[in-house]
Amino acid sequence: MADDKKVIFSGMQATGIITLGNYIGALKNWVSLHEAYDCLFSVVDLHSITIRHDPAQLRKRSRDLLTLYIAAGLDPEKNIIYYQSHVPAHAELAWILNCYTYMGELNRMTQYKEKSEKNEDNINAGLFTYPVLMAADILLYQTDVVPVGNDQRQHLELARDIATRFNNIYGEVFKIPEPYFGEVGARIMSLQEPTKKMSKSDENVNGFISVLDEPDVIMKKVKRAVTDSDREIRYSEDKPGVKNLIDIYSVMTGTDIENVVNHFEGKGYGDLKKEVGESIVEGLRPLQTRFKALSADKAYIDEVIKSNGDRASYLAHKTLRKVKKKVGLPQ
Repeated sequence: MADDKKVIFSGMQATGIITLGNYIGALKNWVSLHEAYDCLFSVVDLHSITIRHDPAQLRKRSRDLLTLYIAAGLDPEKNIIYYQSHVPAHAELAWILNCYTYMGELNRMTQYKEKSEKNEDNINAGLFTYPVLMAADILLYQTDVVPVGNDQRQHLELARDIATRFNNIYGEVFKIPEPYFGEVGARIMSLQEPTKKMSKSDENVNGFISVLDEPDVIMKKVKRAVTDSDREIRYSEDKPGVKNLIDIYSVMTGTDIENVVNHFEGKGYGDLKKEVGESIVEGLRPLQTRFKALSADKAYIDEVIKSNGDRASYLAHKTLRKVKKKVGLPQ
């Protein structure tokens, strides 16, 4: 990695095929970063086992997600694209950092409260401490900046607090990571509940679009999207369903909001939904085509997994060795 570039770390869980919202809000933006930064993009599969899951499905989804990273335009020669579980230093550093994290800090994590409510029969220790593993993910690579959405700001603040506490005890071991906001992009909402963010865990499959959905499935889901009764195509907070469709069309066509609204002036919701659906189908076509080709090239993906995992491990162990020495573990 280049000495003159700042380091960015980010990752996604392999708990389902990523949605159009994930693509627009994260993956599409990641592609624009790799020239200016040294980037590590992880499939954070260890985070995916805090809830009950099917092992075979997790393996498949993890591979699909890593393949999607590349299909979207992330170059595994210029970036490090790897499985979190293939770098044991993540779990090892997480244990050490657990000993420098307070129960009260973890109790305040809002995502723990939300996930506990959804998984009342499986409130496990991993669900409680996974923000510490997230801190380890970031701090292992001397990360300068972390792309964050509103739902992850609290976790990054915890990572910063843990790093600062550790440094205050042992000297300058970790960089203190800063949030990366970049350009403000559209926040894509559920097609069925447009006041909620689009989510791959939505029980209503009509609420989200997977980036691998077939064209006819995409068109049907957009056709069923919730709008309202007044029939006017207007970009306004009091029309969340219509606003969401305009946001999607704007991003997928590269047209600013004002011009989108002008384009649909005098047209009905049927026209809006048809064109939004078509813009998604065309916008995702290159990604889907590339994904199918990469998925068929098993040897290439296997090589990326091995080589990028080795590159991540090399960097991670540089930090882990320093941490172990500082806390007094035998070398």
